[in-house]
Amino acid sequence: MKFIKKAVYSYISQKFMNGCTQYNSLEVRKSCRSKAQARTAFSENDIPHAQGEIFINPMNAIRFARQHGFPLVVKPNVGGFSRGSYFPIRNYRELWKAALLAKIWWPSSVVEQYLEGKNYRVLVANGKVVSVIQRYAPFVQGNGKDSISTLIGRENAIREEMGLLECMYPLQKGEQTRKFLAKQGYDLNSIPKDQEQVKLFHRIALAPGGVIETIPVNKVASDNIRLMEKVLDTFDANILGIDVIMEKGIEHSFKDQKSILLEVNSRPFVKMHDFPRYGQKEDISGVFEDLDKLQVAQADVF
Repeated sequence: MKFIKKAVYSYISQKFMNGCTQYNSLEVRKSCRSKAQARTAFSENDIPHAQGEIFINPMNAIRFARQHGFPLVVKPNVGGFSRGSYFPIRNYRELWKAALLAKIWWPSSVVEQYLEGKNYRVLVANGKVVSVIQRYAPFVQGNGKDSISTLIGRENAIREEMGLLECMYPLQKGEQTRKFLAKQGYDLNSIPKDQEQVKLFHRIALAPGGVIETIPVNKVASDNIRLMEKVLDTFDANILGIDVIMEKGIEHSFKDQKSILLEVNSRPFVKMHDFPRYGQKEDISGVFEDLDKLQVAQADVF
């Protein structure tokens, strides 16, 4: 049985988790595996988080919406890379659709309150915050002259020239993009105003064309640094990728704004930290040199 578990885990790692770290023990990874577990740990340790619950029957998600209102997010209880996640959900029609589609990825799903703010991934390792990136949904910025289609082509050329396509993805002009633009009253031939940002999709993830910006750690509020390091200690982990949304920004204390820690990633995708679209690329190789020296229990077992 142990051999089978190792073989399955090896396949999953190679197929779906290329670029993810493997520095936490099986016990730690189990404690981080589901969104419900993370939310329970947040609650027990006075860490700001969203109200939410697990559901199998979509009617429970509808009941949650009636109690807490919109916007909401629905996502698989177990998963990563934002697969099967839907947000922001603003009405019952969108909620029904999301509640059903999330089941493709995992039988049990999570419905949570959603905070519209700035989205970050905070990498914490060896007891301290080592890298912070802000994540953006795919977008183009208008210049008052060119169409959205032209702007997409120009942005993709920039990404290729910067070497980002080794990790990021080009912006798309397919049906998904066209439908999302139509909801905003645009099409690919529309000409945005100068400096106007036009979102091409709602999901803050790399696959649909999202990008990242590095935020220097010394710009992060000290309260937020301590909070993220507390999360690492809470899970007794060697490394975590912590997803957080902050209303004003990570430069301001979480105590002075609405803030929600979404989840913790025990095998964070650290490759993306090397491919910022905005900001300076950081050298965090020394962090992994130290982690490589650790003896990790059952690192190859799921």
